Amino acid sequence: MSRRRGALAAVAMAALVAGCATAEGRSAPADTSGAAHHHVHLDTSNGQPDRVITGPQGERGQFVVECRFSHQAPDDPIVYPGAPGASHEHLFFGNTTTDAASTLASLQAGGTTCDQQLDRAAYWAPALYDAGREVPAVKSTAYYRAGLDVDPTTVQPYPPGLAMIAGSAAATAAQPVEVVAWTCGTSGTRDATPPSCPPDRGLRMIVTFPDCWNGRDLDVADHHAHLAYSHGGRCPSDHPVPIPQLQFSVEYDHHGPPGALSLASGPITSGHADFVNAWDETKLATEVALCLHRNVVCGITSGRKTG
Repeated sequence: MSRRRGALAAVAMAALVAGCATAEGRSAPADTSGAAHHHVHLDTSNGQPDRVITGPQGERGQFVVECRFSHQAPDDPIVYPGAPGASHEHLFFGNTTTDAASTLASLQAGGTTCDQQLDRAAYWAPALYDAGREVPAVKSTAYYRAGLDVDPTTVQPYPPGLAMIAGSAAATAAQPVEVVAWTCGTSGTRDATPPSCPPDRGLRMIVTFPDCWNGRDLDVADHHAHLAYSHGGRCPSDHPVPIPQLQFSVEYDHHGPPGALSLASGPITSGHADFVNAWDETKLATEVALCLHRNVVCGITSGRKTG
């Protein structure tokens, strides 16, 4: 695995890709929406660290993929594989074939709603309800970066078929904003619970995935133990492989006060998201090498060629 991936990365480093610029200087056609990629500052003005305010956009290398809503179903191919209807209602983005029976092979053969056509990964999150009425989903955005203070040159592409879950569907209290956060549109403020959003900015849930892998398992029985979050710029010894940190945001068509919002998984505090890697291997290695390893901001969603 490492030999092939290293060769792909070497080829990618020699390529010239339009739409990138160094994070230290020149402008780039990147998504400069202020989506939280960078150092954050805790806002403890109310005595509770329940909000973060992100630093400026473009300080760290990243690549971005925007994916339209595809379909929905009470399926979960990670937690309930082969059992259609066994889960709560999920909204699927990216791969158009994702269902309870999905496999790596079926995903790789499927289509995608992503603007990057070689990203056939499956992304999903719970449906949102307002007083029992489902709130339509607008789109999702996947931001890939190195973990906070992790040396970006050490980040390795995901192995094909890697399954990840971030956040907790069982949470009954607000989760850390570094894992699950809410915001209005592209605001840099991250709240532990949904804020009141103006008419021109829809409600977004942002879920940040682990960035360290054990180097061995694509999934495990609890769907979590093969992954970990870095700390102080380092991965733990039992999860030694730095991987891209996926920050996945779902925009819902909800404006105004939070009211009686809930998720299909339970209370509004039960935010989570799932991911199965079905990227084209060469393309993913190229993005990691050209964007993350070189600390470059690459804007796939804005002016950059796909494919």
